[in-house]
Amino acid sequence: MVCFRLSPVPGTGLVLLCLVLGAVSSYALEFNVTDSEKAVCLFAKWQMNFTIRYETTNKTYKTVTISDFSTASYNGSVCGDDQNNPKIVVQFGSGFSWTVNFTKEESTYSIDSISFSYNTSDKATFPDAKDKGILTVRDAVGFRIPLNDMFRCNSLSTLENSGVVQYYWDVHVQAFVQNGTVSTKEYLCEKDKTSTTVVPITSTAAPSPTTAPTPKEKPEVGSYSVNNSNGTCLLATMGLQLNFTHNKVVSIININPNTTDFTGSCQPRSALLSLNSSNVKYLDFVFAVKNENRFYLKEVNVSVYLVNGSVFSIANNNLSYWDAPLGSSYMCNKEQTISVSGAFQINTFDLRVQPFNVMEGKYSTAQDCSADDDSFLVPIAVGAALAGVLILVLLAYFIGLKRHHAGYEQF
Repeated sequence: MVCFRLSPVPGTGLVLLCLVLGAVSSYALEFNVTDSEKAVCLFAKWQMNFTIRYETTNKTYKTVTISDFSTASYNGSVCGDDQNNPKIVVQFGSGFSWTVNFTKEESTYSIDSISFSYNTSDKATFPDAKDKGILTVRDAVGFRIPLNDMFRCNSLSTLENSGVVQYYWDVHVQAFVQNGTVSTKEYLCEKDKTSTTVVPITSTAAPSPTTAPTPKEKPEVGSYSVNNSNGTCLLATMGLQLNFTHNKVVSIININPNTTDFTGSCQPRSALLSLNSSNVKYLDFVFAVKNENRFYLKEVNVSVYLVNGSVFSIANNNLSYWDAPLGSSYMCNKEQTISVSGAFQINTFDLRVQPFNVMEGKYSTAQDCSADDDSFLVPIAVGAALAGVLILVLLAYFIGLKRHHAGYEQF
């Protein structure tokens, strides 16, 4: 018998996801799998989300976020027996499924592997996917947990494979529950150990700060465009600098436009510019129309290759930058910071973008950013103040001159 509970969760779990993925729906899933005697044999509670990058029919790439598990079912979840190991199986959406397999040794059990299957034939989720069918990604996990301990990992964990990024947090799981009683003894993941352990200070020296990189020079400005059947539909000119923190190490990457490839797509209410290079797997800028008369930067998806061979990925589909009227371009000559998450920011330089209504391959009249507006206000204010002082000086001079002449006439 399987008891399953699914409920929306506000608060901390949702806030954590907003820092990484933006404000999307979040659900806590909870399993109580029982054996033939109605004793609990497998317990799990967790939250998760998926982002999937796929190729479209016009040879561009899009990224979608899977976060709604309100229709989830759990057929196939079992306690395990002499022939079969325990596993959690969740079905949701149209042809989506997620499976966790457990194994057991003498004194430990393992979360052995995680598999995620998604259906690109689902037109609601993948309306223009090039390849149709069910695709599966499998990730070996393999870390061991002491038997009779509850595994806990409140921190955000990610798995990436073949364009799919899986996000997990607030995880509590125990396989091979003994005597039907879920353990109160917890085995923490490494991230939770780092965040909760207090290290005593044994010297007067200042603690080591987060490793910082050598400051980089201003990036080179590149020009990018996207074409469709009607000609150029998106224009972008900008210098890009990526700033991200991974395992307490801060890294900075300047995008070199001379070694960067770009592609994209244009739709009536959305547009995509996608960049990639030797060290950037993809950097997507997604624009959208709001209120029928304005455009803005709605979403950024990025995946960067790290020096150790791993990949750093972040997505946020709830941004609100570069707002301007349709039929115009957005321009900001000064440095701007796009905060994608707490761990990832983009600095832009000499920026100008127009993702809609491009005419004859040229930018339309630009709306300046507030930073540029401020830069114009300062000299105007200074000039006005100087003009006021000059007027006062001239007035004082003429008044004094008039009194001087009046004194001569009286004499």
